[in-house]
Amino acid sequence: MTVPDVLRNPRLLLCLVALGVLWPTTVSAQSSKPDAPAATSCAFTKREAVEANGGPFGSAIWGRLCQVKDGKAAYPAGVRITVSQQGKTVGEDTTEAGGVFIIEIPGNGTYDVALDVATLPDGFSLTEKDGSTLRSLGVNLGDQQAIFRMGKDTRGQRTFSDYATTAAKGLRFGLILAVAAVGLSLVYGVTGLVNFAHAELVTIGAIAAYAISAAGVPFWLALVPALVLGAAVGWANDRALWRPLRERRMALLSMMVVSIGLSTAARNILQIAFGPNGRRYTASSGQRENSYGPFSLTGNDLIIMALCVLILVGMTLLLRKTRLGTAIRAVSDNPDLAASSGISVNRIVGVVWALCGALAAAGGIFYGLTVSVRYDMGFILLLAMFSAVVLGGLGNAYGAVLGAVVIGVVQETSGLFVDTAYKYVVALSVLVLVLLVRPQGILGQPERFG
Repeated sequence: MTVPDVLRNPRLLLCLVALGVLWPTTVSAQSSKPDAPAATSCAFTKREAVEANGGPFGSAIWGRLCQVKDGKAAYPAGVRITVSQQGKTVGEDTTEAGGVFIIEIPGNGTYDVALDVATLPDGFSLTEKDGSTLRSLGVNLGDQQAIFRMGKDTRGQRTFSDYATTAAKGLRFGLILAVAAVGLSLVYGVTGLVNFAHAELVTIGAIAAYAISAAGVPFWLALVPALVLGAAVGWANDRALWRPLRERRMALLSMMVVSIGLSTAARNILQIAFGPNGRRYTASSGQRENSYGPFSLTGNDLIIMALCVLILVGMTLLLRKTRLGTAIRAVSDNPDLAASSGISVNRIVGVVWALCGALAAAGGIFYGLTVSVRYDMGFILLLAMFSAVVLGGLGNAYGAVLGAVVIGVVQETSGLFVDTAYKYVVALSVLVLVLLVRPQGILGQPERFG
């Protein structure tokens, strides 16, 4: 079985990815304003709670009562909400026209939140009869949202928009994965090293961006020094460790084992330095999904996808249109022949490691925007990154991009059909099935062994 030549064209593949990402922005006329509440949605964010409160609040349990009626969100007023701890009432509030309640609490702990059903206006009802009390609601970060489900239970009922939105989020995850995995593929291409410590390069970039933004630098400006730091760590990795091992002619298998040890050590150091708990970027708070045709995505989602496409297109132009890219491809094809042609192999390998560090840092930052920053976030992505590289074709940077998009979309959309705990299994099953047909990967070249 062969892949049509048109599918081997990396420019065409990247153009198709860019079209899939940028098309939703062309239908923005159908979208709601970024800061306007969606008329058909009961989604509620802390930013909206702060606005409703007229300013920031301290330790509190907050939320908004909402029920979709005739396709529009409606908010009951005059409903009493009570918060108690160990049987003792610590606060209460009554909703006004917007359905919002904010109840101050003594601090972190476990609370029971009760809704007085007798105060519900006509036409409003709880989804579950026994859902009037939320028991053992944990507050760990000073405040917590309390959600009372109201109206008809629509859970499990999906529309075309649900499938389209999930596929779009899968594409977003695939693009993030592609940015993080391209560096892994490049390093393998020029050195033959399967680097398990690549995961920690992803984590370092995310943590660096968090630390810089926490110091007061606007988040999107913090990306630049974080990427520079990622590139520096990648280059230092090669200069301090991998180059000396190559010069001693250490076997690739032994170097792979070294990378596993380095990964474990670095991950534990990051846990000690950063702590075991996840933290969120300030830029990711208060985000709400807006409609773009059949899709519903946040503003950050669109920015992440657009930046990923720009980075991947930039890498394509670098590899295909510059002398540096020609040198990288030459070293990847035949290091000895490249050296005899006057190319400094060590310098090119160092540059590739710097690119690897920067790309991994970018992937970590974007992934942190969609979830949270953790000391082991790169390790969580590691299996998916290896899957993308193998699926696309070992050592093929364009294959890594295509493989990452496939893995990302399949992994996210599979959650619509099977338990989300099995979405990693589904993605790996696709990898196995493709490799049974094409052992060299989607864009890999068949090789003869023996």
